[in-house]
Amino acid sequence: MTSQARQALVVRGGWEGHRPVEITELFLPFLRDHGYTVRTSGTLDVYADAELLGTTDLVVQCWTMGELSPEQSAGLASAVAAGTGLAGWHGGIVDSFRGDLGYQLLTGGQFLMHPEGFSEHRVTLVEERADHPVIAGLGDFRVHTEKYWLATDPLIDTLATTEFAADEHRSRPVTMPAVWTRNWGAGRVFVSAIGHKPDDFDVPEVRTLTERGLLWASR
Repeated sequence: MTSQARQALVVRGGWEGHRPVEITELFLPFLRDHGYTVRTSGTLDVYADAELLGTTDLVVQCWTMGELSPEQSAGLASAVAAGTGLAGWHGGIVDSFRGDLGYQLLTGGQFLMHPEGFSEHRVTLVEERADHPVIAGLGDFRVHTEKYWLATDPLIDTLATTEFAADEHRSRPVTMPAVWTRNWGAGRVFVSAIGHKPDDFDVPEVRTLTERGLLWASR
């Protein structure tokens, strides 16, 4: 999966606890090595710039919480529908713009909670999707980080899952999507729930599927 002379826009900000600048910086050399010209933005105003988004092949978003204006929300959704890719990880994409239902429909999932602290847990790849380019050749792996409980859209293509055991609030175990893709018009969206802290990406499988997800989502 390679690209030539494509444009990537990295939109980063919001809650600093997810270290949006530090973590997105991990992926800028990768994008440049794959032929992208990379622009970064610390403002959401770029989502209302139709001309800019129209020439952007990939938006990498790491923006936790915050609010989109109606113009910004519509601009992003329209750009993806026209073919601009959207990709991100953890709270930078699924804990963003909580009051914007259109944005949640675009990404296919919304953060609801996570158990307190970090936990060692298994990420299981979906066997039926083993040939998907984001996870092809990878195996199940373990991470020590936050595990997200999410509300997800039935039209996402789930590539990896995590398990939640039954407890005092939940009467039965639940298999939760952790990595997925989806189509939105002519565009593609990649989402990974993994990536609260920089060393999450030291896990080879996490780094690989995230990098592949960026390329897969791109126009």
